[in-house]
Amino acid sequence: AKGGVTAVFSGIRVSAFLAWKSIQRGSRGTLALTIMIIALIFVNLVFLPSIISGVVVTFDAQSIDFDVGNLVIEPREGSRYIDGVDGLQKKLEQIPGITGTSPRIAAGVTYFYRGRNAASTLYGINPEDERSVTRIADHMIAGEFLSNGDTDAIIIGTILAGTEGVAEGGLPSLEGVGVGDSVDVAYPNGATRTYRVKGIFETQSFGVDTAAFVTTREMSQVLGLDDQASAILVKTAVNGREEEYKTEILSYGVQEDVLTFREKSGGFVEQAIQSFNIINAISTLVSLIIAIVVVFIVIFINTVNRRRQIGILKAIGIDQQIIINSYVLQVLFITAIGALVGIVLNAGVTAYLTAYPLVFPGGPVYPEVEASAILRSIASLFGVSVVAGYIPAWRIAREDILTAIRG
Repeated sequence: AKGGVTAVFSGIRVSAFLAWKSIQRGSRGTLALTIMIIALIFVNLVFLPSIISGVVVTFDAQSIDFDVGNLVIEPREGSRYIDGVDGLQKKLEQIPGITGTSPRIAAGVTYFYRGRNAASTLYGINPEDERSVTRIADHMIAGEFLSNGDTDAIIIGTILAGTEGVAEGGLPSLEGVGVGDSVDVAYPNGATRTYRVKGIFETQSFGVDTAAFVTTREMSQVLGLDDQASAILVKTAVNGREEEYKTEILSYGVQEDVLTFREKSGGFVEQAIQSFNIINAISTLVSLIIAIVVVFIVIFINTVNRRRQIGILKAIGIDQQIIINSYVLQVLFITAIGALVGIVLNAGVTAYLTAYPLVFPGGPVYPEVEASAILRSIASLFGVSVVAGYIPAWRIAREDILTAIRG
């Protein structure tokens, strides 16, 4: 057994020696080009999954920070509003891990400004409660956020406010509202109110930036509501445990519908991710096919050019498998260097896109490079490269000695 192990190690040393000599004597330009192709294939394998992960992170953050919080409580089936909001808030805030709740009244309204009009959503909020759940108050680009006592003030999203003379491509826009301007609002019950624009916010979330907010006090008075809300937003101490908190809320006897932010989005993110994954699967398959073709051609040309040398090696007693292994080791060397160069290139691309992120409808997207994606890409590259390198080496090495020497 000991002699067998020694023979194996001896064979590996001979294969490594032959591989190294072949690399030294080969074309440096071909070697560099092959390594660069492998590196670019590696970048392609890692890049798209990192963008998909970045899209998920961005959409999740936008939903939690600006749109619905971690969970949203909606009226039970058949009801338009949640009743007894104050009592329900107190019950929710007793649950460990819930850091804030914010009731919202929602209504589809029409805004009027200097002869222009736009239909969109108006929300009634308690400003202090809203601060405990969303980060809209931190994204005011002009003016101030609402105060609890405001009854004649409104804050407007940057898309709805718009820019003078610029149409927003079908999105609701008043084309140039500024802080201090007056905006008329026509409510669905026929009431009309005039509000002073107290502030303009920008969250980069289309659903939020096309809306506006007044206080719950004001909106309840206009719509004739008493301790009622269209929804209650819930903020939790930890993201990612929404299902656990949902179960906990229901165990406290809450009768209304409880949805996580993912459920509230109606599967939009999941559908987008499925589409991205299909594109990623196609891109990965094409990249790996390119890797197979490149490595196959390089090793095939290498072995054809060295047929006579391979025949001589076999004639002096070098085992066929040792010769094949020498070419496999060349492939492993080229792939390893290519993967390392690819990691460096990918780090550069990631750094650039972190400084200058891609802009998606949900906001800026930063690449989220996961270790699993890198390991999976490296394993895939090594797997296809070894197969692609082994086949031409095996075909040439198994030739008859005289046939090989004659070339």
